[in-house]
Amino acid sequence: MFVDQPSTLYPVVPNTFPDPVRAVIFDMDGTLLDTEAAHLRAMAEAGTALGWDVSQDLLLQMVGIHREATQHMVAAHFGPDFPLDRFFLDSDALFEAANEAGIAVRPGAVPLLEHLKRAGIPMAVATSTRAPFAQNRLERAGLLSNFDIVVTRSDVERPKPDPEPYLLAAAGLGIDPVSAVAVEDSYAGIRSATAAGIATVMVPDLLPPTQESHLLAAAILPSLEDLRDLLRLA
Repeated sequence: MFVDQPSTLYPVVPNTFPDPVRAVIFDMDGTLLDTEAAHLRAMAEAGTALGWDVSQDLLLQMVGIHREATQHMVAAHFGPDFPLDRFFLDSDALFEAANEAGIAVRPGAVPLLEHLKRAGIPMAVATSTRAPFAQNRLERAGLLSNFDIVVTRSDVERPKPDPEPYLLAAAGLGIDPVSAVAVEDSYAGIRSATAAGIATVMVPDLLPPTQESHLLAAAILPSLEDLRDLLRLA
């Protein structure tokens, strides 16, 4: 469970922006795509259909967390009688149905990506979603072509909050992590990016900023629309 205090697992980095900004690395779920809310709705509905109450508090603890961790979390919360495999099969089916119907792009994402592309800023995605699902969702949303590299859960041994996803994304872009900016919505994502030495912007989705968020993040913004002016790009 998240503890509202500075993490002791990974180092805290100075929360200042690089000058110049050489690249921007985005989280996907809850940052570029409105998938976090759809995931939580699917899990709540799957639990209800199976006769189990999956509380909002438990659901919010899963935001930004990779699948293996959420499975352990749910199993530990409900105990051995909970139909874990059926729950995730059913919630995945409900989520994919929502995805087929169309998942919204987060407000401000398209104009920000277009602006960064015009400015010649390389961009990457670092997500806890596995391949090829991550690429397929970005493609369906019309965003995939903006990115030079997409790092997924399938590409790393140690997912967020470990820094590996962001370090791999920076390496794929051929840039020093300290010259990049990361954009995140979750506590685990902020820990991951800052531990990689990247100045991180939090744009909250389902999780509110906390004391730790303010300590780690270079900025906390209401929406992606505010990031363009903050980076002072031409």
